[in-house]
Amino acid sequence: MKSTVIPVSTGSREAVHDLTPHCADFVAGEGDGLLHVFVPHATAGLAIIELGAGSDRDLLNALRDLLPADDRWVHAHGSRGHGRSHVLPAIIPPYASVPVLDGRLALGTWQSIALVDLNLDNPDRQVRLSFLRGT
Repeated sequence: MKSTVIPVSTGSREAVHDLTPHCADFVAGEGDGLLHVFVPHATAGLAIIELGAGSDRDLLNALRDLLPADDRWVHAHGSRGHGRSHVLPAIIPPYASVPVLDGRLALGTWQSIALVDLNLDNPDRQVRLSFLRGT
C-alpha cells in the first residue's frame, strides 16, 4: 500500500476544502486500485460533493441549521458551539473511498473530494491518502 499525509490549512472559519487535485496527483500513474482518504481528527469529515457551483456554501448552510454554533452542546470547551464539531463526523464521516482506474480517480463529472471542517479552534489539519493497488 502506498500512503502519505498532506497538511491542510482551513483558516479561521468553517470550510469546505477541495482535496481532489491532491488526490488525483497521488494516484496518477498508479494503475487500477482504490484510493482511501482519511482525516484523523475528531472534528472534521470528508464529503464527495460538487464544488464551485454553490454546493459548498449550501452544505455549510445546511450544517449550520443542523448543528448550530450555540450553547446547547454538552461538549463545551473551546469556541462557542464547539461541541457541534465533535458531532460532525457522525454525519459526514472522516473517510471516503474512490475507485481508481488506470491512474485516474473514477469520480462522476461534477464530484470532488472535500474536507469539511466546522472547527474554528484548529485550522491545521492532516489528511491521509492511501492507495491500494488492484490485482
